[in-house]
Amino acid sequence: MSLLVVGLSHRSAPVSVLERASLSTGAQLKLLQDTVAAEPAAEAAVLATCNRIELYADVDKFHAGVAELSTLLAQHSGVGLEELTPYLYVHYEDRAVHHLFSVACGLDSMVVGEGQILGQIKDSLARAQDLHTAGRLLNDLFQQALRVGKRAHSETGIDRAGQSLVTFGLEQLSAGAEVQQWARGKRALVIGAGSMSSLAAATLARAGVAEIVVANRTFERAERLAKILSEGDDTDVLARAVPMDSVPGELTRADVAVSCTGATGLVLTADAVVASVEGRTGAPAVEDTAVADTAVREAGETPLPGAGSAADENCPLDLSSVSSVPSGFSVMGEAAVAGMDAATLEQHGAWAAGGTAVDRTRETGRSGPEADSELIGALAATATRVGRIPERRRPEPVVEVPRPEPVLFLLDLAMPRDVDAAVHRLAGVRLVDIESLADASADAPMAADVDMVRRIVADEVAAFGAAQRAAHITPTVVALRSMAADVVAGEIARLEGRLPGLDDKHRAEITQTVKRVVDKLLHAPTVRVKQLAAEPGGAGYADALRTLFDLDQETVASVSRAENSTTEKNRGPA
Repeated sequence: MSLLVVGLSHRSAPVSVLERASLSTGAQLKLLQDTVAAEPAAEAAVLATCNRIELYADVDKFHAGVAELSTLLAQHSGVGLEELTPYLYVHYEDRAVHHLFSVACGLDSMVVGEGQILGQIKDSLARAQDLHTAGRLLNDLFQQALRVGKRAHSETGIDRAGQSLVTFGLEQLSAGAEVQQWARGKRALVIGAGSMSSLAAATLARAGVAEIVVANRTFERAERLAKILSEGDDTDVLARAVPMDSVPGELTRADVAVSCTGATGLVLTADAVVASVEGRTGAPAVEDTAVADTAVREAGETPLPGAGSAADENCPLDLSSVSSVPSGFSVMGEAAVAGMDAATLEQHGAWAAGGTAVDRTRETGRSGPEADSELIGALAATATRVGRIPERRRPEPVVEVPRPEPVLFLLDLAMPRDVDAAVHRLAGVRLVDIESLADASADAPMAADVDMVRRIVADEVAAFGAAQRAAHITPTVVALRSMAADVVAGEIARLEGRLPGLDDKHRAEITQTVKRVVDKLLHAPTVRVKQLAAEPGGAGYADALRTLFDLDQETVASVSRAENSTTEKNRGPA
């Protein structure tokens, strides 16, 4: 059996695809059950976060495993396999181990070095253990990943390479200002009471907000989080809980709102945000485009002539017939000629180029498709000569209008999104979501400590591989020693038949001597074969041992099953 991971993350897929492919808790549980029920997989675990969805499995066939895991991901995410496939990545055996260890250390996170991923890995392992889909391999792998992540954070300064997603999001909201100064005295609304929302609430409390209101579908969880915040030793924030239907009203009071729920639909629509801003300012929350148009007029700039303009004399276009066209285009440009008949089109082209409008129908005496064909050909010749229907006047310069200072700050950490993306266009609101965080963190500087973490990961991958290869040969060694013990027992029984008068003292001494001889003969080869098997390419030593000593394959398999059963029974908490 071999380790295989198939998944997608913010590095391989756009946020829109990740959003659609996100898995609810119920979908994750069903995916685990269906994976272990599939033929190639014996174990399975799902790591699903706001910016990654990965399915880990112990498989006996690589190609069949990739096909099966990809299909299962597509089925349970609701995204078609053909659409999902271009965004999937595959890691196998040591590369799969290296990938998970890198993820655990925060090297593959949107914000390098963030530590929240360790809690998510722990939850993934606990979920697989509860469903009994994690056997010896995945238990060992995920437990070791947690240890590697903790080692990276304790032995290096990887925390300096980046902040948690919450902290990074708040830094983006503050637009370069010190988060503590920006947050001090503000009223905060936290929607959701899960791990990410709790982290956001604690971070805001430490940053110095005056009040935190927690809203959650399960009111008791909101109350619990509010109580923890209120009783915290390192903050003096005022915290209270409200039901979810109080969110619209609380939003009108809040300066900053953080949302991270498991909802499949929008929690905050654009209309709800508009209403909260208008309730705060008393002014309409107009979109940026409308603000820009108003500023152009206030600056005294002359807009482009519209359909009702009389500035273009002798233009063959009947301006009155297109009066419904929005203002802002020139009658000499391409936008004006859409929908013309061929004759008018050539007339307009000749006029725009400075020529004389010609009535081809009157000149040739023909009309209909034949005349249209000639006119279109003439227009094509003009376009070939000048390159396009010319625009004599340059477009009016666009006035850059500074965006008004926001009165409401929104941080959306949910996947799929909780806040309508249209809120980005609203004046008076600043929204930071997973997509904008991905853009902002793409060029974040890497700390020198990242190299140290990479070395730790490489060392740990090698150690894990060696341990797994050594463990692979252990059932064979146990079976060999068991066979040797059976041979000793058989020979002692035969000796008793030949020497029935042998007293107990001598019988015990002979038995012990024979056992010591066998143990000494087996000690060196079994120790050495474990060492050799732990090296890369050492998997064949188990087969060689079985062949040399004519060990029964089923005996070895039964030892392996017994060890796995003991491991499952005695496994520690995740």
